[in-house]
Amino acid sequence: MATVLCVDAAPEVAEPGVDSLRARDPEALENLHRLLLRAARFEINRRRASFPDLDDLANQCANDALIAILRKLDTFRGESRFTTWAYKFALLEAGVALRRRAWVGRELPLTDDALVALDAGPDERSETGALIEALRKAIDEQLTEHQRTVLVATTLNGVPIDVLADRLDSTRGALYKTLHDARRKLRAHLVELGFDVPGANNV
Repeated sequence: MATVLCVDAAPEVAEPGVDSLRARDPEALENLHRLLLRAARFEINRRRASFPDLDDLANQCANDALIAILRKLDTFRGESRFTTWAYKFALLEAGVALRRRAWVGRELPLTDDALVALDAGPDERSETGALIEALRKAIDEQLTEHQRTVLVATTLNGVPIDVLADRLDSTRGALYKTLHDARRKLRAHLVELGFDVPGANNV
């Protein structure tokens, strides 16, 4: 039976002082970790996750968020409450962790079957059919193998970027750059073929 997480109903956590966190004050770190744990539990509960050991997952998310916050503490400008700023780190970590957990043991779909399905209409000579066929050919012929893998996995088959980064031993930033380059290359090629492509003026 899946573990059900309840959002921590304890009194509001005191706002940790940024200076105290910079000094690695144990009490400030503990208060911040409590806040992050509450946020992680909230996000996991909101997504109605049904994995076992969710409390362990929430703790890991809080730990990762705490490390990320301490690393980026100097970027906090005080434009919002510190707790509001910190809360977002835990929400992000929880979202990433749940996406990764959902793909554990699953094979990544790396074929362009989604384009094949789109091209299955009766009028294959239509402009849309011609564009889809040109796009399929461009993906095969114009992109590098790495660009093709990233584009097909994320754009056509819905693989989360952080999951793909783990599988390819890469980073989110590097894959976003690959995806941007692949899309720009495809747009430019389709424009050369005479297709009206949205965003072509930005190529």
